[in-house]
Parts: sequence; C-alpha cells; structure tokens
Amino acid sequence: MKKEKEINNFQVIVLGIIFDPKERKILVGKRENDPYIPGLKWVFPGGRLTADGEINKALKDRIRAQTGLEVKNLGAVFSKTYEEKRNFLAIYFLCEAIKGKPKAGEKIKELKWVKANELEDLFSTSFHPRLKEYLIHIAA
Repeated sequence: MKKEKEINNFQVIVLGIIFDPKERKILVGKRENDPYIPGLKWVFPGGRLTADGEINKALKDRIRAQTGLEVKNLGAVFSKTYEEKRNFLAIYFLCEAIKGKPKAGEKIKELKWVKANELEDLFSTSFHPRLKEYLIHIAA
C-alpha cells in the first residue's frame, strides 16, 4: 500500500548544478532536518516543481531564493529517481551564475564551492556514477 501511495504522489525536483568555469568548482548547499529524506545534508540548489510551474522559471526562482544568485540555465544534463525516495524524480540542470554573490537562504544553511571529485563524499543521498563521471569531466 505504501508503494502505491508513493507512486500516486510522484514529484519532480529541479536541481541546479551551478558551475564556475574559471575556478572549476560547483556550488552546493547544506540543509538540515529535511522532511522528505532523513539525513539529507549537502544538496544542489533547487526544489519541487508545481503542476503549473514552468521548469526554467521554477529552477531559477528556487536557486535565487536559496543562493542569492541569478543563473543561466545551460540545459538538462541528468535525471534520476532516488533509492531513498522513489517517488521523487530529480532533473539536474547545468547552470552558470551570471549575477549576485552567494548567500544562503530558505532551507539552505550554508553554501560551499567544491571540486567535482569532492561531491560524492559530501552527499548523504545516493550519487549516481554517471552524474559523478559527467561532473568530473566538465570540471577537468
């Protein structure tokens, strides 16, 4: 019964991989007390997409609220469901900051620029090998 309820409550999450091409680093945020995935710590900025939401606008709005940055969306690069929460579909977008200075906001308590090969150690959720490979490749 629980699986059926989760399937009927399917949610799409849009996440921004904010890449600094000069420093070759990626911005991540630290969350606390996530109501959906217990133990969730470091994340890519973003959030749930509403049924009437336009993807690009929702992505940019969520990133601005969580990081203080305006970003350019360079396109979708990966998607997956989580082992920890099968009714979440995450769509990852490569983004570049075009305006503003990083400042943690909303449920993000701290922001940090990290190298791609450091990401997997920070994340407490499953980290897909193809996403890891892609991020290491673009940051090389």
